[in-house]
Amino acid sequence: MKDNEKSSMGGSKKLWMRYKTRVEFVDEISCLIIDRSMCSSTSSPTIERHSFNYQPSIWNLEFLKSLEKNHIKAQVDHEKIERLKSEVKNMVANEEHEPLMLFKLIDEIQRLGLGNYFNDDIKSALRRYAFNFSDLKLNLHATALGFRLLRQFGFLVSQDVFKQFMDANGNFKPSLRYDNEGLIHLYEASYVTFVGENLMDKVKAFTMEYISNDLCLNESKHIVDYMNHKLALPLQYQVAKLEARHHIETLPQRDYTNNVRALLIELSMLDFNYMQFMYQDDLNDMSRWWKNMELSENLSFTRDRLVECFFWSIGITSSKPELSCCRKALTKVCNFITIIDDIYDAYAHIHELHLFTKAIDRWNINEIDDLPHYMKLTFVALYNTINEIGYEILKLKGLNCIPFLINAWKEVCKAFMVEAQWCHYKETPCFEEYIENGWVSSSGALLLTHAFFFVTSQISLEALEALKINHHILRLPSMVLRLTNDLVTSEDEIERGETTNAISCYAKHANVSHEDACKHITKMIEENWKRLNEIQVNNQTPFTKDFIEISMNLARTSHCVYQHGDGHGSPELLHKKVLSIIVEPIHLYSS
Repeated sequence: MKDNEKSSMGGSKKLWMRYKTRVEFVDEISCLIIDRSMCSSTSSPTIERHSFNYQPSIWNLEFLKSLEKNHIKAQVDHEKIERLKSEVKNMVANEEHEPLMLFKLIDEIQRLGLGNYFNDDIKSALRRYAFNFSDLKLNLHATALGFRLLRQFGFLVSQDVFKQFMDANGNFKPSLRYDNEGLIHLYEASYVTFVGENLMDKVKAFTMEYISNDLCLNESKHIVDYMNHKLALPLQYQVAKLEARHHIETLPQRDYTNNVRALLIELSMLDFNYMQFMYQDDLNDMSRWWKNMELSENLSFTRDRLVECFFWSIGITSSKPELSCCRKALTKVCNFITIIDDIYDAYAHIHELHLFTKAIDRWNINEIDDLPHYMKLTFVALYNTINEIGYEILKLKGLNCIPFLINAWKEVCKAFMVEAQWCHYKETPCFEEYIENGWVSSSGALLLTHAFFFVTSQISLEALEALKINHHILRLPSMVLRLTNDLVTSEDEIERGETTNAISCYAKHANVSHEDACKHITKMIEENWKRLNEIQVNNQTPFTKDFIEISMNLARTSHCVYQHGDGHGSPELLHKKVLSIIVEPIHLYSS
């Protein structure tokens, strides 16, 4: 175990113990004043409840259940899909490809959301150029594209490969600004960098300057839209299925007509609609589960976000058909995170929260009599659901993972409790305290802990130990989740009376403006991504590549959900994206 991992684990536990001591002392005194029956009664009329007037669900689940899927199912020709896949495999394996031709083929496969089917083939093809890449002396377009692809597929390529495009003073040659295609790929390459790669920071600044200037001068709407899409979120931060749909729908505008691209587009369309059919099937199962739980009726103060939770699960698991069970489990977990977050943030009294946190920590179904009725419902529903997920994993993997799942829930609820204390006592913690608690309360590690047992084929003792201590592969995407959330929700939280978020804590800590605090948080997100990139390329963890990809997908989905505001809290912000992935098929055309 690395020292910094021990420190990370120890810091959050010390923070919890400090607040736990104060809470227990306050509650011992309060129990002398507050009748215990108030906590266990069905209703608590003497307790003033907050109401944040959360937006109701915008989705009619009956509509989702009744979606016509036969038109999609009829067009899913599995034999044709397999034939097209075989043709693509042969294309990738063709050793006559020049480097740029191969890189462009792989880039197209990735952008069309087909990368998962050809990972081994792509890696084998890239290996031909990985170890002498610096010696090839390719043009800017080929160098930048090859650099990004090689790193994304686990090959360590030095940033020094870009020095050939710099002058004697260490500045990029002015002539590069006329190479639009090269600049775009150079910009994308700047997002697969590591901590300490100063040259790549110069790459990002250089490309941002010229791309932004070109946008101001360009009169073509198609080009401006294309460039704005690139600048909004780089490819490394994109949810694969959303990028695939966007790429398919914008390709005709760019007059892509060659036979190779037509074959790839056809395969991508068939695959997209097939996966959409699977998503609809999974969502139908989840709507029945949610309806049978009756939690939205009994806990009317919480947000009803089943479809948004399912969207999170799609983003995290990407487009792998075999992860249906994982998507459903993550949907359930995300729903309970939403409910329990609303209990801590909005509805419960501080004394009730202490009782609930203790109940979660004990995890004993026989010791919940002191809880109010709504908390009993929540605890029993969570208890049963986690046991069901654990049983599913036991059948699939032969491993009892329930202790790991329970421990992850305990940590999250303790982090929620710390934040509830800050809010109750009107405290603004120092920035380091907030961050140490905040990445846990983001619930990212909780989601990844559940996903780990579904996506990992061979589970080692070393991986289980790393999971238990919240290894960096859990912490880093959780930090991205926390910070992307805080960037768009901080002002609303302050209006609701909450005092703790990354923006306000840093602004107070560093005595800077709100705008400068936001810039610092954005920089922190980039730094966490750099460390994720390094793990992707140089995996020294006990975790599989599949789980590392799942962890990076959590960070990607965070960018997606919070790109234009709080997409989880304000579901209309995600409406078009949900329709795009889950509801509306791509209309096929004849090749």
